[in-house]
Amino acid sequence: MVLLLPGLASPPVVGALLMLSAGAAWGIYSLRAKGAGDPTEVTAGNFARAALVAAGPGLFLAMRGQASVDMAGLGYAVLSGAVTSGLGYVIWYSVLPALRAISAATVQLSVPVIAALGGVILLGESISLRLVLASAAILGGIALGIRKPQAGRG
Repeated sequence: MVLLLPGLASPPVVGALLMLSAGAAWGIYSLRAKGAGDPTEVTAGNFARAALVAAGPGLFLAMRGQASVDMAGLGYAVLSGAVTSGLGYVIWYSVLPALRAISAATVQLSVPVIAALGGVILLGESISLRLVLASAAILGGIALGIRKPQAGRG
């Protein structure tokens, strides 16, 4: 939500609404997946259905004359999209039943920090003061959100 504050590099209103919608959809998806069954089977089915939608004729018609296929790029897309994301979903949905809904929602907020850390480790991106402060704010907020209230405190 900080990205939506005035004075920062805020996205356009339509982009912000799309981000909010995506976050809400992800939350609903996670809540529905909590008791959906075998995480590997459910994830594979979801990915197969999504691939059919993404590869449908509408996409090709919309991109007609504007896109070209690079085999290396296609391979990287499959690796990052299907393989690593699929593994991430399977792991997430394996631990999800052990978490309360509010804890699961709060812990999911760590994804930007994990992605940034991956960029630093795997891509050699620099560690900036902004990255450190943003990560500390996110992780601090998560810690506050998942901590158990102590006896005698309101």
